[in-house]
Amino acid sequence: MIATESAAESSSENPPAVKSGYYPPTDDFPPSAINTSFFTHVYYAFLVPRNVTFKFELSNETTLLLSNFTTALRHKTPQVKTLLSIGGGGGDKALSDIFASMVSNPSSRSNFIDSAIEVARKFGFDGLDLDWEYPESPKEMKALGHLLKQWRREIKKEAQATNRPPLLLTAAVYFSAEFFLDPVIRTYPIKYMEKYLDWANVMCFDYHGAWSNITGPNAPLFDPNSNVNSVYGLRSWINGGMSPSKLVMGLPLYGRTWELKDPKENGIGSIAIGPGPGGGALGFNELEILNKVSSATVVYDADTVSVYSFNGSSWIAFDDTCTTTSKIGFAQALGLRGYFFWAIVHDSNWKISAQGNVTSPNYHPRLVFFQS
Repeated sequence: MIATESAAESSSENPPAVKSGYYPPTDDFPPSAINTSFFTHVYYAFLVPRNVTFKFELSNETTLLLSNFTTALRHKTPQVKTLLSIGGGGGDKALSDIFASMVSNPSSRSNFIDSAIEVARKFGFDGLDLDWEYPESPKEMKALGHLLKQWRREIKKEAQATNRPPLLLTAAVYFSAEFFLDPVIRTYPIKYMEKYLDWANVMCFDYHGAWSNITGPNAPLFDPNSNVNSVYGLRSWINGGMSPSKLVMGLPLYGRTWELKDPKENGIGSIAIGPGPGGGALGFNELEILNKVSSATVVYDADTVSVYSFNGSSWIAFDDTCTTTSKIGFAQALGLRGYFFWAIVHDSNWKISAQGNVTSPNYHPRLVFFQS
């Protein structure tokens, strides 16, 4: 069984490794189907607070989903820790606005924190995860730091009052510590994150997609032509003051798709005219079947440590077992806390998730480049 962690314990010399994944509920994949032998932590994704009270008001359906999730995993062998993830992605401006309003003053932060702790304890979660995509200004980043400080304090108080282990506190964050690509340059409050989080889940994916008419790898480890890659992003976190043992590397269990303008121009950097199969995204389980049925050509790109496939005008960027194992080896070599998958419901018979259990990681020869 994984030891109970707190922020203080996470800063020890050899904190327990994290092999985790996010689980969005779906009828096709109940929580009872999760193979816990590949994970130490599983996140329920997602829960959203109300936009006025900033508390969590649960419908009967949500109550049942939460209960089923923690009950199913509590009876699994081996056991895993469960975390309730709050927020979500997809460019939801309304959700980002809720967070921005919530963090703006101590009272609203308190309402949010108390309600989050209450829900986590009610359903037997081991921790809480914040997925705010993304704070939009330096002011909001500063307020995020205050939220984490206040949240950690309340977690400690609740644990002492109830004589229970403190809840874990984590956060999903942008691939880089600084939003250097945006018009508004802002940096995460790393000092607060280092002190008050157990770890941060760095979203090392979604670097390229059909929002651009140029094909590119979904989650390149390297990129000889730009800073939009995982090596650069993780370096920015570490250089900014985040301990490697407080960083967990994100790995995608899905691919990004395009429709090529010219099927004969089918490499990275080719011109596209729009989204490909799946409306621009496919789970690994879906794209694996599509590649097989269509007899697509699959190409490994050593420069980016990524894979892409093409068949006619269809073009897909994704990670396979080889690139995933290389990335996990990279995370180990760098001393990161571990890795997480988005999202485990998209795996294919646990083919990708199982790579964390490979005894001899496939280290890529260019991994030493990170140290240069």
